[in-house]
Amino acid sequence: MKAISQDVYGSAEVLELRDVDKPVPGDDDVLIRVRAAGVDQGVWHLMTGLPYLTRAVGFGLRVPKNGIRGREVAGEVEAVGRNVVGFRPGDEVFGTGEGTFAEYVCAKEGKLALKPANLSFAQAAAVPISAATALQGLRDSGHVQAGQGVLVIGAAGGVGAYAVQLAKAFGAEVTGVCSTAKMDLVRRIGADHVIDYKHDDFADGARQFDLILDTAGNRRLSVLRRALKPRGTLVIVGGEGGGRWTGGFGRSLRAAMLSPFVGQQLKGLIAVERAADLRFLTGLIEAGTVTPVIDKSYPLGEAAAAIEYVHEGRARGKVVITV
Repeated sequence: MKAISQDVYGSAEVLELRDVDKPVPGDDDVLIRVRAAGVDQGVWHLMTGLPYLTRAVGFGLRVPKNGIRGREVAGEVEAVGRNVVGFRPGDEVFGTGEGTFAEYVCAKEGKLALKPANLSFAQAAAVPISAATALQGLRDSGHVQAGQGVLVIGAAGGVGAYAVQLAKAFGAEVTGVCSTAKMDLVRRIGADHVIDYKHDDFADGARQFDLILDTAGNRRLSVLRRALKPRGTLVIVGGEGGGRWTGGFGRSLRAAMLSPFVGQQLKGLIAVERAADLRFLTGLIEAGTVTPVIDKSYPLGEAAAAIEYVHEGRARGKVVITV
């Protein structure tokens, strides 16, 4: 089968479209014929091995443990292991696996769900990691409530675009922060207010928020706390910049250490991939409450360009690979 693979860590030049062996499902695996795969910021980190903390949590210290990139997937079930009871060949599914930039991938049953009936494969592939991360940040870590004021930083990004829609679904008043060029998109997906960070400062003291979801940002904790109510909650989702060892995760570590000593709740989010969240999201998607926002689609052979496009922060919503 064809797959986007790498032997060493590095920039996009280390990726190659290769012929590799088709995976064989284990007892607990679902073999999927990949139709589309989502591109999230994490793909760049796994490609480069940066920050080094990425390597230390099981992805390979010196070389990638799994050389095939991609983790979000939508496709058709080709075969199932003998312990799998929830899926059968022919089912259309979406979820996460290791190495989805390929014609076939194996995934665990507990990380898959039936594809929303009203989505194409490309749309469904844009959901699993980004939408579930937004959901867990708002609902599980942020404990969002109807009527609260929620600030979403990076509101036009992969996670942010879902966070705006989900916060509205939970009944919050949503303010999105983005660049000038992306303001129309953020309004279109439901934000009550939009702040252009190039011209306005959301932490100028004019307004404070009950909940701030900072998606892949790099602002100092002191800045974020100025925009947060005295008993508000800050949830940091990922992060860019920082040193080569901890990268943007350093802010999450500092937030956790500071939180016990202040009235505000300061948290870093480590999202968990689980089928229950995919099924919850499917209900919202099929009801028309949440809709994937796709900026661009790339063919499998141009996966490197797709990864760079996302990492540069140019994407409005999600980018997908079609197979």
